[in-house]
Amino acid sequence: MTGREREARPEGLRGLLALLRPRVTAGQIAGGLLCLVLGFAVTAQVRSTQRDSTFATARQDELVGILADLGQRSERLRADLRDLEATKAGLERDAAGGSALEEARERATTYGLLAGTLPAEGPGIELLISDPGDRVKAIDLLDALQELRDAGAEVVQVNDVRVGVDTYFMDDRNGVRIDGRLLSLPYRFLAIGDPHTMTTALNIPGGLVRTLRGAGATVLITPRAKVAVGAVRSP
Repeated sequence: MTGREREARPEGLRGLLALLRPRVTAGQIAGGLLCLVLGFAVTAQVRSTQRDSTFATARQDELVGILADLGQRSERLRADLRDLEATKAGLERDAAGGSALEEARERATTYGLLAGTLPAEGPGIELLISDPGDRVKAIDLLDALQELRDAGAEVVQVNDVRVGVDTYFMDDRNGVRIDGRLLSLPYRFLAIGDPHTMTTALNIPGGLVRTLRGAGATVLITPRAKVAVGAVRSP
């Protein structure tokens, strides 16, 4: 066999293999996909038809039983819904009652503090007035109380007497009385409110502190983060 014959033989084999190799065209791929989709559609239709035929082929007594069962389930669901609505309404009533009770308690506490029938605690100041010359009068202590109230004092105690809405001061030959009780020196005010506001109000030029010091009294104001007012008035 010559060299040219040997070279021509492999080329002939490769040509034959190329003819035998399967060729897939775009049209064949599209056709296959279309068959696949149609197969799924047919399967779904068959299953749907089978489900529908279950009721179509059921006997009358079976259909009656199915309807009765559905009716019972529907009634149970309606009953459950009524129970839930009743529970919700009860919870809303309880919440409203609890809110009203809490509001009533808050009002009672506020009235008790204003009337002086409840002890109180909070930020405030201590005002200490020493009067070695006995020159501080009832009107001066009333001015001190009024200044504190105007500055936002919510609760005030003078020595061991709780101040109320009808509290009064009166001069006596032995000193100054508050609500009929004789005050001992030094005069000590405990006031609950904003410490900075009350301190500023008492120290304004020409105000209470200047007046008391002009009368020879010694005035000391101490802001406190916590002031406890324990004295109470009889209801």
